[in-house]
Amino acid sequence: MTTARHVRLAHRAWPTVSAKSLVLVPIGSTEQHGPHLPLNTDSVIAESVAGRAAEELSARLTPPPLVAPTLAYGASGEHAGFPGTVSIGHEALHAVIVETVRSLSLWAGRVVFVNGHGGNTATLDAALGALRAEGHAVAWAGCGITGGDAHAGRTETSVMLYLAPDEVRILEAVAGDTRPLDVLMPLLTAHGVKAVSPSGVLGDPAGASAEEGRRHVRTMVSRLVGLITAATTDERGRLLDPAARDRPGTKAAGR
Repeated sequence: MTTARHVRLAHRAWPTVSAKSLVLVPIGSTEQHGPHLPLNTDSVIAESVAGRAAEELSARLTPPPLVAPTLAYGASGEHAGFPGTVSIGHEALHAVIVETVRSLSLWAGRVVFVNGHGGNTATLDAALGALRAEGHAVAWAGCGITGGDAHAGRTETSVMLYLAPDEVRILEAVAGDTRPLDVLMPLLTAHGVKAVSPSGVLGDPAGASAEEGRRHVRTMVSRLVGLITAATTDERGRLLDPAARDRPGTKAAGR
């Protein structure tokens, strides 16, 4: 399930890149996702959602949007106890985001980060808040599913069965800690994922299916298209539901 070539920035020659285009920048991670999902799970999801959203928006926007190469390293320190995880930390990630936007802003009309990893959230908030204060037209949105489990459980397993079934080792899937994320978060912050779940799973992959994953992806794409179209953000650059347009502290994206 790859992004169509016509919206992929990396496959363009420079004369075919329209100035003032909307550029979507997928941002994920390289981190453990239990014994059954690949290390690039967050990046695959972010890139897929961004690509599908760009394809839908192509019929509405002139010039049509582009999808930049995925930023595949994030702030994944909580997963440091597992071989394979690569984390660049918040400081380095902040610098990457800032310099990416400053460079894109030389020609792009607007930049939207599409985030697939919860650990990047604080850095996106801080970096985009600073960039918007500089006057850059930048915002961000996540790929989460309301009610989904925390990490490598049924939600992500279903999505990956749909997007990259050959990468899922479903026979290796095991249940992890199934407590709600708000209960687990203080423990994860203090001790890391491995101290909470030796398998790396937070949730239970049982019952995952490609059809459920297809529905999740459709929901994520529809939500992202709606957020980008509404162009309403808070002071951190987070794209908000159109119903939030008139709430205090929100304004049009990039202004």
